[in-house]
Amino acid sequence: MKRKSLFSLLLALCMMLSLAACGGSSDTSKADSASGDTSAAGASDEKIVIGVISPNTGALAAYGNGVVTGADLAVEQINAAGGILGRQVELIKTDDQSDPTECLNAFNSLVAQGVGMIVGSATSGCTSAITDAANEEEICLLSPTATADSITTEDDYVFRAYADSFQGAIAAAYAKQAGFDKVGVVYCAADVYSKGLYDSFSSACGKYGIEVVDAQSTASLDVQDYTNQFASMVKAGADFVYAPFYYDVIGPYVVPQARAAGYSGVIMGADGYDTTPDYVVDGADLSAFNKVYWTNHYDPTDSSEKVSSFVKAYEDKYGSVPSAFAATAYDCVYMYKAAIEAAGSASPAAVRDALADTSTVYECVTGTFSLDESGTPVKGAAIIAFESDGSSVTSKLLDVVSKLPE
Repeated sequence: MKRKSLFSLLLALCMMLSLAACGGSSDTSKADSASGDTSAAGASDEKIVIGVISPNTGALAAYGNGVVTGADLAVEQINAAGGILGRQVELIKTDDQSDPTECLNAFNSLVAQGVGMIVGSATSGCTSAITDAANEEEICLLSPTATADSITTEDDYVFRAYADSFQGAIAAAYAKQAGFDKVGVVYCAADVYSKGLYDSFSSACGKYGIEVVDAQSTASLDVQDYTNQFASMVKAGADFVYAPFYYDVIGPYVVPQARAAGYSGVIMGADGYDTTPDYVVDGADLSAFNKVYWTNHYDPTDSSEKVSSFVKAYEDKYGSVPSAFAATAYDCVYMYKAAIEAAGSASPAAVRDALADTSTVYECVTGTFSLDESGTPVKGAAIIAFESDGSSVTSKLLDVVSKLPE
C-alpha cells in the first residue's frame, strides 16, 4: 500500500490523542475490520465498516437524506440476512454540506478512522474534490450520483453509479425524436455537474443534427434570477431548453421565471431535478411545471420485483417514496456486498479489484449493469415529466431508454 499522506497521518494521530483525552478506548479492532483484515482470528466477529459522505445539511440536504436513508436500509437488510462473509456491517456517516472543502475533511476523517470503503459523495463537485485523495490513500470510493464524466478514470479506486454523458445524450435524442429542431441551453459554467451535462448534451446535438440556437450560462449556482437567460431563449426562437441544475434552483427560480419571461416550451434537465416538487414556492402558479422533463436513474412506479420490493421496504421504514439518491445509495451498498463476497475479503485492494472486474453483472434497483473500464456503469435511464393541475406537482414516467440511437 502506498505511504499515507502526512496530513492523514497527523489527523489520525490527533484523533487518537483526542480519544485518549476523553477516556475513550484504544481498541483498534474497528479500524482493523474497517480496513478489511479478514485474516485475523475472530474476524467474523468484527464489523465491516463502510463510510458515507453526503450533504446532510445545507442547500442540497434532500440529496443527503436520500443517500443516508437508502444506505441505512441496505445495511439493515444485509445484517438481518447474516451480514457479509458472516460479519455485520456498520456505517459511519459524515456531512460534506455540499462543500468541496468539507467533503475532503469528511474523507480524511473517515480515513483516520480506518475506513477503506466509502459511499459518496452525492454531487460531482464534492466528489471531484476527493478522487485524488482516494487514489493516493487507496480507498475505494463508490459514488451513488456523482455523474460528471471526469470523475472516474481507468485503473483507479474510484467508481460510480451513473454518468453525465448518457444523460445529456438521452436529452438530445429525446429532443430529436420529439421533433424539436431549435434548442437552447441554460447552465452553470462554474459547476462540474452542470457544465458536464451541457458538454454532453451539446455534443449529442451535433451528432443528431439539432441546432443549438442559444446558450446562456451563469457563473455560480447561487444565482436566483434567470429571467434574462430565458428572455434570450424566447428571442432565439428555442422551443426546447436544456437546463441542468439542481432542485433548489429549478423549483423556486428557473421554471417560474422562465414562464414569466414568456418561454412556454419544454424545459429538460437531469437527475438534479429529483425532489423538485418539494421545493416549489408557496402560492406560485404550479402549472408552470407542465412540459418540464428530466432523466433519472429509476422510476419508483416501475412494477419490477426489484424496484417494487425496494420501494415498499423504504416506504414501510420511512413513510415516503424513495428518491433516486436513496435508490443509488442502496445499490452502492449492495455493490460493495457483491464485491466483498467475490473477493472473499473486505480489504480495499481486494474490493477495488472486484469492482474493476468488467464482467461482473450487478442486478440493482436502478438497473442491471456492469461497470466499464473507468468504473462507470453501462445502463439506461428513465425520462420523467412533471405534471400539475395548478395545486400540486406530480411525476409521470414518459419513457425508459436503454440504448442511445445511432
